[in-house]
Amino acid sequence: MTEKSESWQLYLRRIALPVADIGTKELPMGQILRLALFQVTVGVMYVMFTGTLNRVMIHELGIAAALLGAVLALPILFAPLRLLIGHRSDNHRSALGWRRVPYLWTGTLLMFGGLAIMPFALLVQADYAGEYPVIGSLGAALAFFLSGIGVHMTQTAGLALTNDLAPEGKLPQVVGVMYVMLLLGMVAAVGVFYLLLYDFSHERLIRVVQGTAVVIWALNVLALWKQEPRNPERSRVDRPRPSLSESWQSFVVRGPVKRLLAVIGIGAFGFGMQDIIIEPYGAAVLDLEVAGTTLLTGLWALGMLVGFGVARWLMGRGVNAYGVASIGALIGVVAFTLVIISAPLGSPTVFRVGQTIIGLGGALFYVGTLAATMQLATRDQSGVAIGAWGAVQATALGVSLAVGAGVSDLVSAMANAGQLPQLFTHAAAGYSVVYGMEILLLLAMVVVAWPLMRFSSGESKAASEDLGEQDSANYSRLRSQ
Repeated sequence: MTEKSESWQLYLRRIALPVADIGTKELPMGQILRLALFQVTVGVMYVMFTGTLNRVMIHELGIAAALLGAVLALPILFAPLRLLIGHRSDNHRSALGWRRVPYLWTGTLLMFGGLAIMPFALLVQADYAGEYPVIGSLGAALAFFLSGIGVHMTQTAGLALTNDLAPEGKLPQVVGVMYVMLLLGMVAAVGVFYLLLYDFSHERLIRVVQGTAVVIWALNVLALWKQEPRNPERSRVDRPRPSLSESWQSFVVRGPVKRLLAVIGIGAFGFGMQDIIIEPYGAAVLDLEVAGTTLLTGLWALGMLVGFGVARWLMGRGVNAYGVASIGALIGVVAFTLVIISAPLGSPTVFRVGQTIIGLGGALFYVGTLAATMQLATRDQSGVAIGAWGAVQATALGVSLAVGAGVSDLVSAMANAGQLPQLFTHAAAGYSVVYGMEILLLLAMVVVAWPLMRFSSGESKAASEDLGEQDSANYSRLRSQ
């Protein structure tokens, strides 16, 4: 072997090492990547909901934006069901010995079914809404309802299975891989849907959406195939099943769960308010063309990818999950500050840098809070833990989208009506108010999370002062186990 080829092999090994060393003998890297395919399908569904069908329903099919908002809100309204789904998967009774697989499979079938009927439901809605408004709307609502519940069920059960399988000490890294795969699924879906629907027709819409249903089914089957070890004793049909409240109480005593959920909700709200207004801001304030605002999604994705690597690097050097989430929030403060000052500077470059850093901070926040939640749960509580995280995160994100758009429009309307000072008549005013609110929310999140960072590191005295006697008692019971 030549010296040149040896140097190339060494170079490739160094590139692959940060990912390759995540795998272990018990859970090889290939198995992790295959399991993460369920995150790819979730990413595809997010793009389908919020990007592709958003545009198609309004521009090509002429469906009212208000109706679109209502059907898109259905999956968000049912996000709290994640807690129940997680609880049921923790305590599933099956002679086959599986707990997570039945919920992954059911979620897959629900996504498949929703997508299978969705294009026909949308075409009926577009063509016959005037004559038969109820029937037309019911079809679209049913399609989005089935798909949304399927996403909630698949992601909750999939992440719970991830927690079951992840070796001790490797959970944060495995979580990072899961979110990288989610992002890659979103990026791939954006490109594929753009190419396939560039020459739009009703027939092509049917083919693309139903083809997506088949792809999602195939990827999820591949993801769950021989992943969960069978254990009939653990899921025997006569095994007592605790109630949801009992499971929740047993999880809460593991640590400061309620405070952690508050951190998740505040942080998700802080990062989410800008999602629906970031591109209009670029167009209205900085005069960016369509291509320029489209680039923002790619910059955000780039920031997220870098953020996953940074989160893994920080956790590998001893920074706990709460600290990683708080660092992400502080990075978000810097990012939104850059977005705000890009208006008076008239600098698209500063704006783009801010958007990239939003992705970086968001990745640290989501990976940190998810890892913290999973670390609090035992193997038998994975479903409840992931369900609680998903319910709070998804609900906060959905509400924040509506609040961000509403506040921006309200400020502009009040300024134009002369109810606010002249300063607020600037095109950037309404958007800047939203970004300022996000900065305050992220700072509040850090304040709420601060005791958790000390609590996690074992400073029980400080924890008692900040978290109260009940959480300190919980911590003592956890340490004694």
